[in-house]
Amino acid sequence: MTLSLDYATLSDVGRVRRNNEDSAYAGPHLLLLADGMGGAAAGEVASSAAVQVIRRLDTAEISGDDMIEALAGAVHRANERLSELVEEDPEREGMGSTVTALMFDGKQLGLAHLGDSRAYRLRDGRLYQLSHDHTFVQSLVDEGRISQEEAFTHPHRNLILRVLDGRPDSDPDLEMLDVQAGDRLMLCSDGLPDYVSDEVIAASMSSGTPDSVVVELITHALEAGSNDNVTCVVADVVETEPTGGTQPQLVGAAAELAQGSTGRGEPTTAIRARGEEPGGGGAGAAVDPEELRYAPRPPRRFLWPRRIALLVVVLAVIVGGGWFAYSWTQKQYYVGTDGDYVAIFKGVEADLPGLSLSKVYERQSLQVDKLPTYSREQVEGNIQADNLAGARSIVAELQQTATECAAKIKPTPTPTPTVKPPVTVPPTSKPPVSKPPVTQTSASTSTSPSPSTPVDPDDCDGVR
Repeated sequence: MTLSLDYATLSDVGRVRRNNEDSAYAGPHLLLLADGMGGAAAGEVASSAAVQVIRRLDTAEISGDDMIEALAGAVHRANERLSELVEEDPEREGMGSTVTALMFDGKQLGLAHLGDSRAYRLRDGRLYQLSHDHTFVQSLVDEGRISQEEAFTHPHRNLILRVLDGRPDSDPDLEMLDVQAGDRLMLCSDGLPDYVSDEVIAASMSSGTPDSVVVELITHALEAGSNDNVTCVVADVVETEPTGGTQPQLVGAAAELAQGSTGRGEPTTAIRARGEEPGGGGAGAAVDPEELRYAPRPPRRFLWPRRIALLVVVLAVIVGGGWFAYSWTQKQYYVGTDGDYVAIFKGVEADLPGLSLSKVYERQSLQVDKLPTYSREQVEGNIQADNLAGARSIVAELQQTATECAAKIKPTPTPTPTVKPPVTVPPTSKPPVSKPPVTQTSASTSTSPSPSTPVDPDDCDGVR
């Protein structure tokens, strides 16, 4: 069984505001509502642009699960359109819009939602809220910090957290919903549920035609003291041909801008810039709740100059940091090798493409081969110094090591023995006189003393 929609939509600027920032659309396959925002920016432009882009989904060619993909794509295209409008006029920075859309294929519904406008369904006399508010107060309810009754009167109940505003993180909630004959669907801007309870909304939706219901709901909101625009879309799910026909209906800012009008009185930018309400009040008037509602997203002016200035600052930091780093390297010293000789280098041992960070500062007369193995390996691996004086001190120590090793490995003369000739007694005619035997040394030797400090071959290992 294929179902159809019998719908009606109505938007009222309200008793306080001079212009309508709400936009709504109703067609055979799409129900859509957008509540513009922006403080000093053009909220009516935002809601109208969102509706004009998303209303193209009102076609019978999309059905089933494809509706979710189509809704997501349309919301993202609307978001890109808002970004383009801000680029065209930086004064619009900070504007945005809620989006609540129900796409219908005759058998089921696809829901896309972003912000605090609402979607309801009345079934068997019971009212169900299909959308989930993206507000600060709703987050408190979700966390269990306040009750739903407290949320209805909370002073910050209109503070919105997620909205369609041209920024890349504007992703909607997406959901497929069942539908049956006899269901009554309703979309509304926050000007209704902020002032009218669910019980009153349910009672109004329980009887009458879609045309009479939208009038009654808006009347309730105005009588309750709503100081906002109020917009409603009501549709009955029917099995027969809808009594109201199938002609699309466009209301609110989208309809007014399409006709070349900005609504009643001055445009939004003029009203909000002075902080005025109808009837005067000037600078001393009470703060507009709509200003507080979108306080987390203040308008940013001079967007491109700020971006260029930021780029200049980043480049200056990069260039300045690079110059500082290079200057630091040129104050460093180390001892290394320059060919066969020891040298003092200025800089650090790290070369960048096209840039050398070190050079020979002083080449020494000390040959690397004159150093023992351990010292030579240190020099070949480079010895870091705190400063130039430290580098010269390192070279002096290496020179002393080389000198000591040269002295230790110098050949020592071998001592030679000294031989005295034997004493010979000449013969005489006298008989020999007995004398005590004289023992004579046939030879005597004397040697030079050995060196006082023995040479340790390990101290100067590798010296050539």
